[in-house]
Amino acid sequence: MPNGYNGKILRVDLNNESIEVEEPQEILYSRYLGGGTLALYYLLRELKPKSDPLGPENILVFSGSVISGTPAAGLSRFSVAAKSPETGGFGEAEAGGWWIPELKFAGFDAIVIKGKANRPVYLWIHEGQAEIRDAGHLWGKFPKETQDEIRKELGDDRIRIALIGPAGEKLAKVACIINELKHANGRTGLGAVMGSKNLKAIAVRGKKRMEVADGEAVQRLSKRLKDTYEEPYFSVGNLGTSRVTTMFSEQGILPTLNFREGSFEGAEAIGGETMSKTILVRRGTCYGCFVRCKREVQVGKPYFVDPIYGGPEYETVAAFGSMCGISDLKAISKANQLCNIYGLDTISTGSLISFAMECYKKGILTKRDTDGLELQFGNTEAMIKLVERIGNREGLGDTLAEGICHAAKKFGKGAESFAIHVKGMPVPFHEPRGKVGVGLGYAVSATGPDHMEFPHDPWWATEAGVTLLRPLGIFEPLDVFDIGPQKVRIFIYLQQYWDLLNTLGICMFTAKPFGPQTINGIVDYVKAVTGWETSLFDLFKVGERHVNMARIFNLREGFTAKDDTLPDRFFQPMEGGTLKGKMIDREQFSKALETYYEMMGWDTETGVPKRGKLAELGLDWLS
Repeated sequence: MPNGYNGKILRVDLNNESIEVEEPQEILYSRYLGGGTLALYYLLRELKPKSDPLGPENILVFSGSVISGTPAAGLSRFSVAAKSPETGGFGEAEAGGWWIPELKFAGFDAIVIKGKANRPVYLWIHEGQAEIRDAGHLWGKFPKETQDEIRKELGDDRIRIALIGPAGEKLAKVACIINELKHANGRTGLGAVMGSKNLKAIAVRGKKRMEVADGEAVQRLSKRLKDTYEEPYFSVGNLGTSRVTTMFSEQGILPTLNFREGSFEGAEAIGGETMSKTILVRRGTCYGCFVRCKREVQVGKPYFVDPIYGGPEYETVAAFGSMCGISDLKAISKANQLCNIYGLDTISTGSLISFAMECYKKGILTKRDTDGLELQFGNTEAMIKLVERIGNREGLGDTLAEGICHAAKKFGKGAESFAIHVKGMPVPFHEPRGKVGVGLGYAVSATGPDHMEFPHDPWWATEAGVTLLRPLGIFEPLDVFDIGPQKVRIFIYLQQYWDLLNTLGICMFTAKPFGPQTINGIVDYVKAVTGWETSLFDLFKVGERHVNMARIFNLREGFTAKDDTLPDRFFQPMEGGTLKGKMIDREQFSKALETYYEMMGWDTETGVPKRGKLAELGLDWLS
């Protein structure tokens, strides 16, 4: 009997509405662990190259890990993966909440979905069983209505539901998947993949608990996590992720006015401290977690924001705040709620709006193109209306819903210069001209730019931060602007570490360098849960495996080394803020990429993983 996992993967074919249960051998779990790494195994084996991301042939995978649903804090995250309609490459997005523990309790470790139903449907998974049910009465409804009706229909208010809103149904390429109305698998447009399959929701309920190899050790390690957590260390529980907004602005790394500047005069008004003092009504949490970092806000007239939809995280505050020149926190909270209601990724949606605002400023768009909206930076009403139009695919919103590359091409007149993206996906709100390692991460990330694939440079720039990372062979701090070989070496180690965290479904706020869980403590916990005689070396190879598998996925979809780059704006001087005039040196960045390829065991010209590297990782089947 497996420990920590069920040994069962649900296989769903919506073409003929059939359901099967796969029982893989233990080696599959030990080699891939779960999350996006396990998802890549299925995508690379079963999805034909050059498939249509919105066609029935695309494969959609929901995956936890071998430790999901066990008692320690921070194990609530899971991955959804498919070919991305937003980038055309590998699509993966993580979310927390309560959904993946419930799927594990229902008897399954992952779900692999193929085909397209001939009518709207939802999946109902419970106590080791699964069925496909009609969702015609749910199609077109917002998440709260959908969640309420499914729970009423199935007679259980504790059912956990991952679903899409109208944006996913209408195949908006920036659509996301939502669970509990506020936890989003946000990036790469996976809500549109779910919509393309006529799949409205996946409802899960289970009552079993996961067996573990060493229950006493699991309890001891879980207690140690809680006992060693210190809120003042990071303040993420008290102030949320947006606690960094004012600090970033002071440092000149708060993306402002579509990345033209790095400081925003309204930063304090939209930061975490202001939120906590004004509109915060509750600190939400995820399964088994004591950090309680989730925001739940309430706003009255004229916006009417309901706390059931949570509250804005840092990325959302920057998306609809500094990026759009807006310092009204209540309006930003309204935009966040609208994204959750329609099922939109807040990062891509905010980026699209700030991009459109710059195009309006430059005269590329006029009121005629914007359906009468005065799309100026700082126009709160226009920002909110455009979120709704993207969700409904109306007018300019319909163009933007197709993604930033499509919109830039349609606008023409030099609009491409203002579309800040990598591989077709808008850049998250961490300024790479002030954190150059982040820029390298954006360039090489297979999913397009992702701020959650590596710790950011400031953590490598202090003795205290380096001490936390010492088990990885990192001993000396490096300047945030450094882009030499040692920075690349550290980046690679941390990229693999972060991919391991994502694969295991461990929240970054509970693991070093941000939380109490030590790097070696992760190894101890995996051992205690599974009973495997694993090691840090073994687990890190899973993170490295993920990087290489995602790379292979993109290569076969037509991506090349030329796609490992940054928008021109980051190689140009910042126009304002504390770091005014700062830019990334293009030649130094190019050398860093070459060094990255060399250290990864990839061809330095093409970026293709060498045959020996794939064999060393047990991936020679991909050669």
